[in-house]
Amino acid sequence: MRKPLPWILGLAGVAVIAVAAWFAGEWIATQIVTSTVRQQVIEQLALPADQEVDVTVAEPVIPQLRKGSIDAITVSSPDVPIESFTGDVTVHATGVPIRGDGDAESATATVSMDQKQLQGLLSTVDGFPADTVGLADPNVTVSKDVTFLGATIPLGIGLTPSAKNGELILSPDYVKVAGAQLSAADVESRFGKAASAVIHDYPVCIAKYIPVGMKLSQVAVTGNQLVAHFDIDGAIIHDKALQQKGTCA
Repeated sequence: MRKPLPWILGLAGVAVIAVAAWFAGEWIATQIVTSTVRQQVIEQLALPADQEVDVTVAEPVIPQLRKGSIDAITVSSPDVPIESFTGDVTVHATGVPIRGDGDAESATATVSMDQKQLQGLLSTVDGFPADTVGLADPNVTVSKDVTFLGATIPLGIGLTPSAKNGELILSPDYVKVAGAQLSAADVESRFGKAASAVIHDYPVCIAKYIPVGMKLSQVAVTGNQLVAHFDIDGAIIHDKALQQKGTCA
């Protein structure tokens, strides 16, 4: 099983190239650092050798290697496999110790998913109509048939994403029925308990796919993508407990 977002841990691996880079020119040092990190990402994720992995580091590099830490590094890659779905991932960290024996000053990650990628994630949620998922800023949209008084009624539902306790929560915003759009509150007031089949939150466990040291902090639909932001504990570089996968309550 692939490790979740392993290049977060791989940031500490630049120690292996530090000595060589000290004696190289700035351009060579930068190339050594970026190519080493890129190779670690590909190997740890078992990605194709030609996988697009972009690595940028703050410059100049040599003084940072001499002081023992990288001021800033950003690693990004599209269509990264995360269990049974994929996402476009960017990790940014500052103050990264090159020997992996201390905490990074700060670290964050962003995972962006288009419609197809989001369908892959939501297909893991029991009973969720993932094959109907769409994106209409600021909502995730789905279609669902409900039975009311013996009749089958097709509905369009707009869901607002949010982050809570490490979970992605999709909350009903509106319902479209027979060409009319009603707010979730209106549907509840009109149909009472019968609306519970549609008007309820959909929790999506994210923590089980990522290390304990990563926390989902913010999520929103922006344009044609759902964008999730994560805060990363700087100690994840060396703390084995923070590197383990999390759980949802």
